[in-house]
Parts: sequence; structure tokens; C-alpha cells
Amino acid sequence: MVSDVHGNAEALARAGDGADALVVLGDLIDFVDYHDHSKGILGRVFGAEKVGVFAELRRGTRRADTASYIRSLWDGLADARSVVEEAVLEQYHALFSAMSAPTYATPGNVDSPHLWPQFAGAGVHVLDGEAAEIGGLRFGFAGGGLMVPGLARNPDAPWFPYLRTEEDMASALDRMGQVDVLCTHIPPLVPELTYDVVARRPEWGSRAALEKIQRERPRWSVFGHVHQPLARRVRVGYTECVNVGHFQRSGKPHVLNW
Repeated sequence: MVSDVHGNAEALARAGDGADALVVLGDLIDFVDYHDHSKGILGRVFGAEKVGVFAELRRGTRRADTASYIRSLWDGLADARSVVEEAVLEQYHALFSAMSAPTYATPGNVDSPHLWPQFAGAGVHVLDGEAAEIGGLRFGFAGGGLMVPGLARNPDAPWFPYLRTEEDMASALDRMGQVDVLCTHIPPLVPELTYDVVARRPEWGSRAALEKIQRERPRWSVFGHVHQPLARRVRVGYTECVNVGHFQRSGKPHVLNW
């Protein structure tokens, strides 16, 4: 199991070695590389210096300033949407080709799920609001992140993160039915699982996912999204909740045995 791959195709190609299946919980795209500003889509398009400014703004709390700065960068390109999609497709070709074992994948917030169907098939199963049987257990998948309440989406933006409302997330969780393993990109809304100790702020967690765990008691809840969580494992009643990322940096998959 991996999450938050962020462009690490080399490690992804080894992640399924010896496994019956590979579970990928999203954020395949390396959009902004906070460790090497010359990498990622923004680094490729704008260069390390400008990405450094964006990264510093992103670490702060001034969301309006961050949005204004990135908008000014995109406005400087003649056809920003085409530039981004070309870069995203280039990464996806490398990443999906690296999935060697039978793969079950759901997109993260830093993904473009409308492009995923062209990479499905040939051992790659794309699921969102669906369940699949793997090794005799029922795995349910729900991807994406959560929208900030009241935040309007800019229709002219060159790229949109995959964000959904909590109501839409709840609907996806309901559609999959009762599962043994709950696979989401974002964690359930548990403070120890949502707080990032490096960014020094909580990331979004799903209340609907937490309620499903409390109500249906799956054996495991697995997820990523929070790169440096306060706790990687927390037990909620019967369910063991495990953060299986940050794969871009660790290169080590989480192994689930039963």
C-alpha cells in the first residue's frame, strides 16, 4: 500500500514486488515539490526560485496571498491549461506504467481523475466510491480531498485539485457498502492523524469517514495525505487506522498481511 507518490515512479516500480496486489491511495502527481523546488510541474514550468516563493507562502496562513501569487504565475502563460495537462499526462504515463502488481487505485486531491480512465485496464483498477475483493477481504475506495467551505473555484484556473464536499464524500462511502478495509486518500477526522508536525497545522480529515469507522467497524482504515502526521497509527474502537504515506520520500510501501 502506498499514498502520496508525488512522481516517484522509480520506487513505485518496486512497491508491488512479491505482493498479491498493490493499493495506491492517490496523489500520483508531483505538482509542487517542497523538497526540491526545481522538480514537479511548477518547477518545470516556472523554475525553482518562483516555486520557492510559492512554497513559503503556502506554509503560512495567508491563503489569499498564496492564491494571488500562483494566479499571477499562470496569467503569464499563453495557454496554461494545455501546459499543465501535458505535464500531468507525462507523469501519469510513467507512473501507471510502473504499477507492476495487480493495482487498485483511487485518486488523491493532487490528481486529475478525469484522465485516469485512459490508464485503467491491464491490471490497473480505478475505484472511487466502489469496493473490490482482494485476497478474500472487501476493500472500499473513496478518493479526493475536501473543499474548504465557502471557497469558490476559479473557472479560469489551469488545473483543479480533486476536492469534494463532505456530503459527496459521505455518498461515496455509502456507495461502497460495508468493507473490511476502508481506503481513502484523506484520514478520518482524528486530531492525531490530521495534524502535520512540520507544517504545524491540521490538514483536512473526513468526519464521514470517522463516522463510517465508528458505525461499521472495519478491520483497517488506510490513507495518506498528511505527510508528517503527529501519529501514523491510531486505533478507533475495533479499527486500526494507518497512514501509509509519504511514499515519495520513504519509498517504502506499507504491507498489510492477513
